[in-house]
Amino acid sequence: MADWKRGLRRVLYPAYEARLARRLPADRIPQHVGVMLDGNRRWAKAVGADTAGGYQAGAANIEPLLGWCEEVGVKVVTLWLLSTDNLNRPPEQLEGLLRIIEGAVESLAVQRRWRLHPVGALDLLPAKTAERLKAAEESTRDADGILVNIAVGYGGRREIADAVRSLLHAEAAKGKTIEDLAEVIDVEHIAEHLYTKGQPDPDLVIRTSGEQRLGGFLLWQSAHSEFYFCEAYWPDFRRVDFLRAVRAYAVRDRRLGR
Repeated sequence: MADWKRGLRRVLYPAYEARLARRLPADRIPQHVGVMLDGNRRWAKAVGADTAGGYQAGAANIEPLLGWCEEVGVKVVTLWLLSTDNLNRPPEQLEGLLRIIEGAVESLAVQRRWRLHPVGALDLLPAKTAERLKAAEESTRDADGILVNIAVGYGGRREIADAVRSLLHAEAAKGKTIEDLAEVIDVEHIAEHLYTKGQPDPDLVIRTSGEQRLGGFLLWQSAHSEFYFCEAYWPDFRRVDFLRAVRAYAVRDRRLGR
């Protein structure tokens, strides 16, 4: 891009962002936003960095995102950092990615600014990673800010299976049989055993990098969510992109099946 175009953007974009933020209707702000942080490796390839550099750049963009969410009044954010499918990557690549995730989560935790809540099949993760995620949750339990779900080792199908398994164990402990449960089970029973139990379902799900699919993200919870697909790779996702996503959500007519 020509230097004059970059300079023009630097001048115009702050004013454009400010106008976008001012025009967001306060009563149409999503309370729960899910974000699929996609495109780190493709960003790295595009800029001539290695894979680890891409993930590190993506990790550095998490804190700004949470700040943007605070600005507009979002209450819950779910960040998908690592899927269950990602656990099948080559060991050397996976180990490096886990170290970056651990560092990013601990960097958020040390600020005591947000309540961190790991979601996913932590039993599939290395013990050290699971321990560090749980420690971050414990250290931020009393924080007053946004509730941030850290989805690591997360897969939507696995979550539903875990929820059903948890439900069966809970009812068996009460002396109920499978036949008893089959007579009364409904969607609310399963929802009470999801990783996000007690939380509102996501109003808005954002996926970066141009991909237009869920890939297993919040399969149960996103039944009535609005989706916003952004072309930018995650490390390049800017405040203006976030504000555009919220604006797109705000102008939609959410009929919720009615």
